[in-house]
Amino acid sequence: MTKFGYGWLLAACSAIFIAGCAGSHADSPNSDSASYSSNTVNGRSDLMTTSDEPDGRRRARIRLELASGYFEQGQTNVALDEVKKSLIADPNYADAYNLRGLVYMRLNDLPLAEDSFKRALTLNPRDADVAHNYGWLLCQQSRYPESFKYLDLAITNSVNTVPTKSLMAEGLCQMRAGMPVQAEASLERAYKLDASNPVTAYNLAFLLQQRGDDSRAQFYIRRLNNSELANAESLWLGIRIEHRLGNNQSVQQLGDQLKKRFALSREAIAYDKGAFNE
Repeated sequence: MTKFGYGWLLAACSAIFIAGCAGSHADSPNSDSASYSSNTVNGRSDLMTTSDEPDGRRRARIRLELASGYFEQGQTNVALDEVKKSLIADPNYADAYNLRGLVYMRLNDLPLAEDSFKRALTLNPRDADVAHNYGWLLCQQSRYPESFKYLDLAITNSVNTVPTKSLMAEGLCQMRAGMPVQAEASLERAYKLDASNPVTAYNLAFLLQQRGDDSRAQFYIRRLNNSELANAESLWLGIRIEHRLGNNQSVQQLGDQLKKRFALSREAIAYDKGAFNE
């Protein structure tokens, strides 16, 4: 299977992959809060404010905000308990089911994670975050056609104006599915939207290097290795690309960085052995 740089399975709720774990997004146009009633004056709807929020939803939202905080701190069981309390207060709270899905993903209970995302989408079919998370879950189970369906929903959702994370996730999933041409196109689109993402940059460079386009691969990996986000994997990929291009000085410079910063890494060991083509 293709090797994925920067960790193929990053932690749930990281800034890179998993979406929608900051609690309620009641102010978002795709939130299920749109089901709230509002006053009508002279045929026009009054602007919805906090006072319009039903008491059950308010209590559920507060519990979910607590759950999100615990989840982000790694207190998964406590987060799950707060999610349960949120759903007791409002059993139709799509955001709570979304976070419930992320919690069960972290606990590696994939059936319950899937059930959670399905319930969230039933309550709010237009939620791009839930579609993204469900698509990512399906990809981890190698259910690629289903995964692409939901990731595409997240990408094309009219309220998801910057679908960078979903494009990147789709590209990585296409790599895993053995679809390098499609993966390259997805990652290039993601890179144009966010050139600072190290996962996108690394994997795009990796794909290009795999098919022998070392000059283009060099462009992406050099930008990454010249940033503070460089790591042992990116430096080693850069070394291999520079070696194939015959840039011995660049190989030595990157090798010095690798040995200085990541001396005990397997990449540093491979560099010392001169295993550039393994």
